[in-house]
Amino acid sequence: MSAIILSNARLFDGVSDKIRVPVDVLIEDGRIREVGETLSLENASRIDVGQRFVMPGLIDAHYHANTPSYDFYGSDRMPPALLGAHAARLLSGALDRGYTTLRDAGGGDLGLKLAIDEGLIDGPRFYYPGRALTQTGGHGDMRRRNYVEPCGCAYSGVVTQAVDGPDEVRKAAREEFRKGATHIKIFVSGGVSTDLAPLEMPHFSDEEISVAVEEAERRGSYVMAHCHTDKAAQRCIRLGVRTIEHGSLIGPETAAKIAAAGAYVVPTLSAGELIAENASALGLPESAAERVRAVNKSSLEAIEACAAAGVKLGLGCDLHGHEFVKTQGRELLLRGRVQPAIDVLRSATSINAEIVQAKGELGVIAPGAHADIIVVDGDPLEDLSIFVHSAQTVALVMKGGRIVRSRL
Repeated sequence: MSAIILSNARLFDGVSDKIRVPVDVLIEDGRIREVGETLSLENASRIDVGQRFVMPGLIDAHYHANTPSYDFYGSDRMPPALLGAHAARLLSGALDRGYTTLRDAGGGDLGLKLAIDEGLIDGPRFYYPGRALTQTGGHGDMRRRNYVEPCGCAYSGVVTQAVDGPDEVRKAAREEFRKGATHIKIFVSGGVSTDLAPLEMPHFSDEEISVAVEEAERRGSYVMAHCHTDKAAQRCIRLGVRTIEHGSLIGPETAAKIAAAGAYVVPTLSAGELIAENASALGLPESAAERVRAVNKSSLEAIEACAAAGVKLGLGCDLHGHEFVKTQGRELLLRGRVQPAIDVLRSATSINAEIVQAKGELGVIAPGAHADIIVVDGDPLEDLSIFVHSAQTVALVMKGGRIVRSRL
């Protein structure tokens, strides 16, 4: 792979408050070799970015590659080849928008990872849990209430599988790790988009959650947990869960415990906003839409509480379907309502890199890191709405030192 110098950049390195300008970034053999002024290397290609904003590639820590729509029931019955074609489009679209790494939150599997690695899908780096674990009748159980399983089988769908009791949790976690899972996803509270489990309903026993954590730790991995309520977040911390997804109702006392434990929270504001705005089209009753709006308001307050307590906040969109996921970058704009833009950018880069256990390798522009870099038209520190339509505003996308998209 030939060397490339991105020159004359306005650089955010993923960590520092200081924006350096003008600066050069030297890339060789897929990694960043040097960052400095007036760099040169024999036979290196030089790209003058015209003092555009240069930053690490975006990382989405709560993505669903195998859900082409909000019709989860229908997705479970979709022919696998068709589902894979949808996933390929969702993955390549994310890369086009400047997301060079995704952490799947349920449904992403080894097949997609291998297709990316072998160049069959032009997609981001991919971290996946396989099928997420839910209890029977929990939020992740995608069967309709009036559906009767003719064989009496446990539910196992595209995104989730139902497991009950410590032994089933242990076996399912081990099976997902056997298939290469990079982490395990569980459900610890109810949700807002299904009616099987109320939002406040606790999921799994302490022993079941502890087993999942134990198996993940055995693999040098971790558990991510769907978790809206404050009580559920407290259980997560007490039982060793590493990342709390959504965290919509977290209060100040619980936020302090999360910070002390060194755990992470990954808010997902986009999902709630879009569900509230499109409730009728998605077939949600007005009562559900009102519940979503109330949770959305609490989510902003929870983010403020976590930020004040020093919790490391990741960033994820949790969107489903081609039309909705096009606004994946809206998550950064929504977060900017309650956080400084520099902190939002850190969440989408270096903090998310920590979450996927790739600190120093991803999410930073520094010597030795993978050369996952984007060049952005405009100044995100002044206007995070740039990312709402990032397919147009991200002028260049580089993954592993290879320019995969360029509109310069």
